[in-house]
Amino acid sequence: MIFLTIGTHEPFDRLIRAVDDWCASRGTGARVFGQITAPTPGAWHPQHFEWVARLDPQDYDRRIAGACLIVSHAGMGSILTALHHGKPIVVMPRRGYLHETRNDHQFTTVRMLGGRSGIHVAEDETVLGEVLDRALASSDGPQAAPIPALADSAFTGALRAFLTSQPFDRK
Repeated sequence: MIFLTIGTHEPFDRLIRAVDDWCASRGTGARVFGQITAPTPGAWHPQHFEWVARLDPQDYDRRIAGACLIVSHAGMGSILTALHHGKPIVVMPRRGYLHETRNDHQFTTVRMLGGRSGIHVAEDETVLGEVLDRALASSDGPQAAPIPALADSAFTGALRAFLTSQPFDRK
C-alpha cells in the first residue's frame, strides 16, 4: 500500500490531483490510501483512491508501518517519520508563489535532500507519476536503516552547551 499524507494544516490539491491521476492511469494496480486534510469547498476529491480527512495518531502510525512507499508534501515531519520507519518517500514541495504555503521553504528542502537514499523528489506534478514509478521500482530492494526517533545525546549535549554558553541578545 502507498500512503499519501499532506500534513494536517492546509489542503494540497495539486499533489492530491496528481496522485489521483496517476492512480487512474494505472487502473486497479495502484493501491493508495490518503490522509488529505478536510477538503475545503471546491477542493479536489480523489476518485481513484481511498482517503480520509484525518487519522488518529495510532492509525497514522499503523498506515505508515504498513506502507511500501510514503507520498507527501516536503514537510520535515513527514520526511523524518518516513525515515524513522525506514520507508522510502516521494516528496513534492508546496510552492509559495502558488499560495500553497507562506514561502518556498519546502522547495529549498527538496533541493537539499534530493538524491539521498530513500528520498525521491518530484519538483512538481508534471513529473510525479514517473517519480512514483521509479520509487516503486527501487523499493523492492533493501531499505535504508531506520533513523532513531531521538537525536544522539552527543548532538543534544553540544547544542545545549552552545545555547547556554552565551547570553542571547534580545534586541
